[in-house]
Amino acid sequence: MPFTAALSTAAETDRAAADVCQQARAGMNEPADLAVAFFSVHHAPRADLLAETLQKELAPRCLIGCVGEAVIGQDREVERGPALSLWLGRWPRRVELTPFNLELEPTSEGPSLLGWPDALAGAEAGQAAVLLLGDPYTFPVDHFLDRMNGEHKGVPVLGGMASGTRGPGQCRLLLGDQVRDSGAVGVLLQGRLGLRSIVSQGCRPVGRHVIVTRAEENVILELSGKPPLAMLQELWQALDPRDQQLFQKGLHVGRVINEYQGAFQRGDFLVRNVIGLDRDSGALAITERVRVGQTVQFHVRDAETADEDLHALLQLDLAAHEKRPAAALVFSCNGRGTRLFSEPHHDAHAVRAEAGELPLAGFFAQGELGPVGGQNFIHGFTASVALFEE
Repeated sequence: MPFTAALSTAAETDRAAADVCQQARAGMNEPADLAVAFFSVHHAPRADLLAETLQKELAPRCLIGCVGEAVIGQDREVERGPALSLWLGRWPRRVELTPFNLELEPTSEGPSLLGWPDALAGAEAGQAAVLLLGDPYTFPVDHFLDRMNGEHKGVPVLGGMASGTRGPGQCRLLLGDQVRDSGAVGVLLQGRLGLRSIVSQGCRPVGRHVIVTRAEENVILELSGKPPLAMLQELWQALDPRDQQLFQKGLHVGRVINEYQGAFQRGDFLVRNVIGLDRDSGALAITERVRVGQTVQFHVRDAETADEDLHALLQLDLAAHEKRPAAALVFSCNGRGTRLFSEPHHDAHAVRAEAGELPLAGFFAQGELGPVGGQNFIHGFTASVALFEE
């Protein structure tokens, strides 16, 4: 098989590493092109042992990994105990892999992000992708994504920010047999990857699309000529009691990414939180800069909506492609899992329920990376899923 995955919940790091290596060999009898490892904080003190063992025993062309608050493996999400999850991929046709390590370094012109792979300059949209794992305390992810969107349009970035740590210097990132405690590690993949992705933001649109007619920075002053508060009051009256409750728990705004589409559906909106409402002016502040002319729509979120959204996006993806997925990497928010859903293992079960019992690995991130509308973003409360075709 071109893909395999393994999970160990052994508390001893050497035992966990031996377990996943044994499982990996049973699923793939040749060295992998790419290995991705996710490990709980229980194994972080011995991350160097993990890196050395996985690289030596399995000899993948490229190995990346990170620590996570919770670890996903196959059909399980291990949220509170020790866990090590390993994913291996091997492509029948040659795929170029360029591992890299990005660090924010002081220069004569100010702080600069160093370590960009030279191969990225020739990467072609549709034939390239980046998998990235970063330290939320030391890696300027917004700057990285701005540069990717501006200079390398169409190259998707998937991954997440490491979690389970409490400050700079505590993160553990794997790159080959080495361990980093800052910045980001990643791999640029180029070739016939058979890679596609979905980003489930766990929200459902309510009401109708409206146009931003006046705005400053991240504050919406008018929607279709009316103060946002007046628009919300009108919308409230039309909602059923359940959606009115969701409005009170947490309101979100979805911004359409591609304004040139004739119609908008799931996956076309970048969803951001509402952080303030001025009752005097009726203005609304969100966690994203807005500009006049953008199309937006209000969204609501809860466990039922998040479940519906993930299943619906997976179904849309399967209907849109002839080839079935053969493996998946799942980057879920650390606010999901049993913090959001009443049952454990939700996202792992959802992906496998729709795509089949494929090799799957991932972790709960402190910020998930994935493309929406052809642009790369960092998200919250999201499940970002990379699907690799058979």
